[in-house]
Amino acid sequence: MNIFRLIKILHTFANYRVKDLLPKHKSKKRVHFLRALSPLALKGKKCNNDPEKLRKALEELGPIFVKLGQVLSTRPDLIPAEITSELAKLQDDVEPFAWTEARGFIEDQLEQPLDEIFNSIDEKPLASASVAQVHAAELKDGREVVIKVLRPGIKKMVKRDLELMRSVAKIARTFGNPGVQVDPVEIVEEFEKTIYHELDLQREAANASVLRKNFIDSKDMYIPEIYWEYCKEKVMVMERIYAIPIGKIDRLKAANVNLQVLAEKGLRLFYTQVFRDNFFHADMHPGNIFVNTSNPEDPQIILLDFGICGSLPKEHKRDLANNFMAFFNQDYRRIAELHIEAGWVPADTRVDELEAEARTICEPYFARPISEISFGEVMLKTFEMARKFQLVIQPEFILLQKTLLNIEGLGRQLYPQLDIWQTSKPVLANIMKKSYGIDGAIETIKQNLPTWLEQTSEIPQLVHELLSQRTKPATKLQQIEQAKILRYKHYRENKKTYAILTSGFAIVTAVLYGLQADSGMPFGMTKPVIVGLAITLVFLYKSLKK
Repeated sequence: MNIFRLIKILHTFANYRVKDLLPKHKSKKRVHFLRALSPLALKGKKCNNDPEKLRKALEELGPIFVKLGQVLSTRPDLIPAEITSELAKLQDDVEPFAWTEARGFIEDQLEQPLDEIFNSIDEKPLASASVAQVHAAELKDGREVVIKVLRPGIKKMVKRDLELMRSVAKIARTFGNPGVQVDPVEIVEEFEKTIYHELDLQREAANASVLRKNFIDSKDMYIPEIYWEYCKEKVMVMERIYAIPIGKIDRLKAANVNLQVLAEKGLRLFYTQVFRDNFFHADMHPGNIFVNTSNPEDPQIILLDFGICGSLPKEHKRDLANNFMAFFNQDYRRIAELHIEAGWVPADTRVDELEAEARTICEPYFARPISEISFGEVMLKTFEMARKFQLVIQPEFILLQKTLLNIEGLGRQLYPQLDIWQTSKPVLANIMKKSYGIDGAIETIKQNLPTWLEQTSEIPQLVHELLSQRTKPATKLQQIEQAKILRYKHYRENKKTYAILTSGFAIVTAVLYGLQADSGMPFGMTKPVIVGLAITLVFLYKSLKK
């Protein structure tokens, strides 16, 4: 362990009086311990409030601690709201590292001289963050690209600071506070997963590739192309885009962009990612969203930085959509039932108690105009039930809630009159209809039909093998009687099997006939329908034959 770095961390926390965020009745002797290691911290640095003390301390400790603060700002289920709000102000812009160092690192990753790949590279980075920096370049074939490269030695730095964070977390854990369900060690472990994911640029490239496929023909959203031949764990090359950052509202207005259309489109696209594709960009802050203004009345959204993406367990996607619909219908009983059915609370939770808690949390929202209601805030309020009902909060839900707050906040910044519900409801209803209505049922049948047919063809053989199993040798008379019994059982089982097959193929034939009608084909006996009907009649005959 780097003891001098640890002392620096403790000194900084003491200097900013971070102890003021801890329970007052237990903090005194620990603060004396911190001050003994940092005698220059007696006066402390002035801040407006306690959360600001933590933010400034993290900023002073450097890039990895800034990244930790950013991660903590997305955990409103663990950290008080006033602290998460302050930590959300943390900026990730840091001093760039030298081009000579970056060049050698890129060449080492790509295993060939850069002059053989690129016509030119801008030595001045377009952006520089705690984990990586980005340079503009041009490939030999003239395509304009950007090169994202990790900071040399970043993994070693992360490993060092993570070890020290664990040490500080263990010290903080000794304070204890039964009223707050926060384990500092658990927070550090969660941060470790996040930061190591961001250190794998090949993973980020894969995330971008999936999103691009999901919106490949979309005029509403564009994902830059990934050039896989130049993507490694520590280097990524992708298409360069020219657009206006969505946070530059003055420039968007100057370009005559329809801000209402842009705000509503951003919200709809996010719900499409979540409920249609079940794969969403989970770091959609203004720095990662750009706008193509070539058609100002129908602007196109461009996403960047795909290090953090999320998805929901398949069954929870529907549960979440149903919860949103139940909330806006003010059906608190249904909200309680959905939480229990989804396994988000213990199975023995009383529905009436959970219903009352949901009503207490949600009802105040309906005292204000529905256009001011936020899904992200509703999810945040739902997390408040965690302490009382031991709510099990999936990490994916935290990502979703954080991103949803970002999108809604940005949407209302673009267009203050944005009605979250009126914009979201049609998207939710349409996606749920396609996924869980008759269209979804037909699509499921189409996908599973080959498997069902394959399994169905094996049923007679399986039944035959089961009935053909012989018992131990018996007397001649017993053998005759057993043979009669087996033949009768075999006869009955065969009739049952043929009856099941008849029903199955009758259903399949009906579905094929219905799909033919839905596709706009003229009614008639197409070949698949004829084959299905013939097989159905054969099995019907065998099921009735004596």
